[in-house]
Amino acid sequence: MNANLINILTVAAAALTAVVAVRWAYFKILCIAKNKGLVDNPDARKLQKEPVPVMGGIAVFFGMAMGLLAGYTVGGYIGADFQIQLMPVLAAMVVMLYIGAMDDIIGLSPKSRFVIEVLTVLGLIFASDGCIDTFHGMWGIGNLSWWIAVPLTVFAGVGIINAVNMIDGVNGLSSSLCILCNLLYGFVFMRAGDVSNAVLAFATAAALVPFMVHNVFGQRSRMFIGDAGTMVMGLLMTWFTMTLLRSDSPIAYYDSAVNINMIAFSLAVLCVPVFDTIRVMFMRIAKGKSPFHPDKTHLHHVFVRIGVSHFVITLIEIFILIAVILIWWVSMRFHVSKDWQLYIVIMASVVGVWGTYVFINYHADHHTELLHRLVSFNIFTHFGRKEWWQRLANSLDRPEDKLLKKLAKKTEPEPVVVKEEPIDPDNMKEQDRKKILDFMKGRAEVMVYDITENSGANRLRVYPILYEEAMRGRVRIIKTQGLGAPEIVALNY
Repeated sequence: MNANLINILTVAAAALTAVVAVRWAYFKILCIAKNKGLVDNPDARKLQKEPVPVMGGIAVFFGMAMGLLAGYTVGGYIGADFQIQLMPVLAAMVVMLYIGAMDDIIGLSPKSRFVIEVLTVLGLIFASDGCIDTFHGMWGIGNLSWWIAVPLTVFAGVGIINAVNMIDGVNGLSSSLCILCNLLYGFVFMRAGDVSNAVLAFATAAALVPFMVHNVFGQRSRMFIGDAGTMVMGLLMTWFTMTLLRSDSPIAYYDSAVNINMIAFSLAVLCVPVFDTIRVMFMRIAKGKSPFHPDKTHLHHVFVRIGVSHFVITLIEIFILIAVILIWWVSMRFHVSKDWQLYIVIMASVVGVWGTYVFINYHADHHTELLHRLVSFNIFTHFGRKEWWQRLANSLDRPEDKLLKKLAKKTEPEPVVVKEEPIDPDNMKEQDRKKILDFMKGRAEVMVYDITENSGANRLRVYPILYEEAMRGRVRIIKTQGLGAPEIVALNY
């Protein structure tokens, strides 16, 4: 049989098995997480309003493992090639899975995580006997001494792991970006004849798809990928980058065929998490804080601040990544030198990631007319409030409802008699006040129409409560409409 056909069948078997495996395991892991209280609880820093199970990374890793097993069985690649090439990264991924799961469940200090990440990357380097030890001719530099290459690889690897971890802030963002990154890396490996890494990349992308669908569209079936998932993904991106940029890399095919700068390509693929994390860490250090101190200064946070939905935030950041990749590709196609390919990627990333943050944050701080228009438009980006979205969510949540019914039949709890309390009008008003203020939290400004329609408060109480809060100084009226009624309001922090 033709070798190319065998490779395609191998990748297809791995991807299909990964999807089926995650689909099978997802709801079982979801029920375990809910029953054992393995959830991410809301706080002042986080965006969710209620606890969400945080074991999605376990389901994704199970799919990856099953996909690899199926792919290598179909392709006949089990043997020395598998053991030598992929065993180090699989072992390192298991370490990251356990460390991330412990962080999700009991919490680990940033120092502990940092030390383990350094040791894991070092282990990956020496177990695989490879690292970022060549610049492939960029700046006239060829191979590097291991005294330089090993620290450089550790620095890059730990940075990538934390960048992927930190980008996980809104539904679908980290999983969608990792799907795209894995597809891009997989395509490069496939073209270069590195089938082992291609199977790993495509199996990972496929395993992320079912998780991403529930993470974005599900409600009761939603899980977060957690640190277990993001740290595995970060380690995998580190491995792919090391593989492309080592001196004995299979991408020598690209060096001899065309003038491609794989350093520029790798940076373009990871531009959103890497450049966003660089900016955030420098901002924290400038404020005298630890670079690992959590806050709300990521790119996705500034979009949330102006009321953009999670779904649209994900689309915007994917668009930025694709735009940077296309800019690099055009520069390569026009035979721009390797040095300038890197400079172009850096400039495009700075404009796309840093420039977007600065632009949006400026308008949010100054309540400009453009911000008013964006806030008005962003109401319509919340597709989760649409009927078709709700129907899709209900269909995705249905398997979880069936599992809960089975568990209910086994346990058969005694019926709980609820004693009806008399309705207190004043208490209902205070509940509406809390709903309104909670709805406004974390946003630069809010349309009163949005509060009326979507906060859950009684519509007739919205205007009186806003006037009361304005008198108390907790709410600021940004813009009024006819007869002086507030149209846009904001919290005073």
